[in-house]
This record gives sequence, C-alpha cells and structure tokens, in this order.
Amino acid sequence: MGLTGAILVHRDAWIGLPHASDARVADGAALAAATARLMADPAARPQSILYASDGFGLLRLSYAKGAGAYADQAGDIVSRWDSQWERPELWLFDLHHHLFAGDAGEVVIGIAALCGLFFVISGVVLWWRTRRTFEWRLWPRRMSRPAIVRHHRDLGIVMAPLLALSLYTGAVMIFRPVAVVALGPGTSAAVERAMKPPKPIGVPLSDAIDWAAIIRAAHARFPDAELRLLSLPRKDSGLIAVRMRQPEEWLPNGRTMLWFAADSGRLVAARDARGFDRQARGYNMIYPIHAAKVGGLGWRIVITLSGLALALLGSLAVWSFWFRRPKRRL
Repeated sequence: MGLTGAILVHRDAWIGLPHASDARVADGAALAAATARLMADPAARPQSILYASDGFGLLRLSYAKGAGAYADQAGDIVSRWDSQWERPELWLFDLHHHLFAGDAGEVVIGIAALCGLFFVISGVVLWWRTRRTFEWRLWPRRMSRPAIVRHHRDLGIVMAPLLALSLYTGAVMIFRPVAVVALGPGTSAAVERAMKPPKPIGVPLSDAIDWAAIIRAAHARFPDAELRLLSLPRKDSGLIAVRMRQPEEWLPNGRTMLWFAADSGRLVAARDARGFDRQARGYNMIYPIHAAKVGGLGWRIVITLSGLALALLGSLAVWSFWFRRPKRRL
C-alpha cells in the first residue's frame, strides 16, 4: 500500500500521453461543445466524463466493463482501452484501494490501516525506553536481525507522525465512523446528510438531451466553480449528475452538485458545498490530505516519503521475521 500510494501521488506527471500537459480549459462554451460532441452518439456515449484539471490536461471517459478512453479538451480521442489492465494508473489505483477484490478488498485495507495505527502507537511507546540509543540511519547498518530491529525502531519514530496521518486518513475513507476521532460525534450523520442525493425520479435517458445546455446551466448556477464530472443516471434514478469544485474546496472533484432530469435535461436539484457544516467540510478534506491533492509539490514529496517509509519498514520487518529469526536451541 505504501509503495503504490507513493507512485499514485505522482500519477498525473507520469501518464505521458499527448495533451496530458495541456492547460485546463475553463471556458464554459468550449466545455459545453466538447461534452456535446462526446455524448452525441447514444451507441458510443460514455457513462461518465472526468474533466481536465490544472495538473492533467485530458478528459477521462468511462464505459461499461472497465473500458475507457482519454480525450483532449476539444473532444478528440487520444487513447482507448478495453480493460483496466491496459492502463497502469488504473490497475495501480485498484490495487491500492481494493486489492483487486472490490468491496471486500477495501475492507481488508481498512483493517490493515487500523492495525498499522496500532503498530505506530505501540512502536512509539516501545521506542521511548530505548530513546538514548537513537541513531538516524536510512538503511540498517547490517542485514542482521538486531540491526534491522534497531533501524525499524529509529526510522519508525522519525516517520511516525506521517505514517499515523496516512494510515488514519486511509482508514477514515473506508470506515467513516473512525472520523469521529478528529471531527467529533455525529460526523457520519453529518456527512450522510451532506452527500445524500435527491429522490429518484425514475425517468428514462432520452437520446435527445441537450448536453451543451446542461453544462451551460451548471456554469450559470455556479459561475466560479470548476466543472469536474458528468455522469449518466445510476440504476433507475433518472438523474444526470454534474459535479463541480468551488475555489474554496480542497477535494479535487469537489462536492458541489447539480442533478438534471434524464428525459428533459431540466434542473432538478443543486447543492453548494460551501453550505456544508463544519464536520462535512472537514471530512471532505481527508482525501486531499491523504492523496496529496493540496499543498503542491512540497506536500506530494512529504506523502511520497510516508509511502516509501511504510514500504521500507514493512518489507524489512517481514524479512527479519521470516528469514532472520534466531534458531531455536534444542
């Protein structure tokens, strides 16, 4: 988890496709035209469009059964894939978040994060007794078990604050009640209220939807917000969802939402994330901190060090436990 997390922090920089480094287009008319172009053909229509950001200049289109594509901001397809295994950034994300096992894998990762927090806290307590022998070393002096144990203890105390932060924020995203430690009682209920969608209206998706008009309406309702995501109705909700990001939001895709009727394109409901209460706003800061989506290059380096330290400490601990254990005396 530490190694894949450290790699994913820099995902936008290493994808390396044409137009990936293009500046984000903020003009509502241009975005409306590109959206209409991509959604025009019902047979080839993506299930969702993730729009370009300040750090990544391509649109990501999602189709059924793991298929997808990247398009430039004019709507021209740059790359396609039929499975996540064709794109390393996708299967690395699935590994880091789900262990290739869906919801069950996510639960396993959450439990591992909670165990990791226990190890960090207990490690700090155990280190305190031996604090006078502290020695800063990036690598063990020798690959013997005593040297690895000492290195593990001393490097662990240096990285403990970052490891605790990474593990805690990761656990909160999987087990929402854990957020009560940082945000107080009632956090889960506050977050659920803030993110609850409107009631389903049960209308079918029309082939004659004016997609450009939907994008123009979203920008008219929230003129300062950045367009982030357009998605088709889920199940029988009958609601086209548009997700936007206000300048005050840390969450990269924002939580400012609009819902449009799938048969007519009329605006059904809208929600401004700036109106969330303190706990919901705090919860929406968890992921940006965990994934280094705020703080620029400096914070990305810090989170990278946290991931690499977790990988190093975990790997050497496994090595010392399984391959350098002292032999039993008969």
